[in-house]
Amino acid sequence: MNGIKLIAGLGNPGEKYEMTRHNAGFWFIDLLAQQSGSRLSAESKLFGIAGKWQPHSDKWLLKPTTFMNASGKSVAAIANYYKITPAEILVVHDELDLPAGQAKLKFGGGHGGHNGLRDIHAALGTPDYWRLRIGIGHPGNKAEVVNYVLKAAGKDEQQAMDDSIIKATSVTDLLACGDFEKAMLQLHSK
Repeated sequence: MNGIKLIAGLGNPGEKYEMTRHNAGFWFIDLLAQQSGSRLSAESKLFGIAGKWQPHSDKWLLKPTTFMNASGKSVAAIANYYKITPAEILVVHDELDLPAGQAKLKFGGGHGGHNGLRDIHAALGTPDYWRLRIGIGHPGNKAEVVNYVLKAAGKDEQQAMDDSIIKATSVTDLLACGDFEKAMLQLHSK
């Protein structure tokens, strides 16, 4: 099985959204770029901030700058340009159905009401890509969800999310070489 060739972290661009829960995917990409010495820059033709994922010459990191609801435009642009198949893509996103402090890998499935995933499904024409779900917890009331994801977390909750992101970056080399089972085992174990 091929490894991951594109890691796309979802979020909303701009200072206003920087510390909101919806930007967990951006936080992941920023940390991974920092850890790996990868340089990201604005790429207008890719509708995002992108760069080669060091030390890999054929693998990419991406932060779409299209806003969450149009994330597919950027993911599809880079995938088409570099001939990356959906199965070689990992989308990192905030996940309401996991508590803060948990991160889980999965392949395929529905979008669970996540507008970024919904748009990526449509743009790629398939739900068959990898996801890294960063738990942000749930406000408890469906009517509060939009407000909740666009707000910053409390200190303890933020620390739990940061810790789960650090743990998740530790399995990226396994994902790069296609060892998904080992990556899941490592990430999902306490």
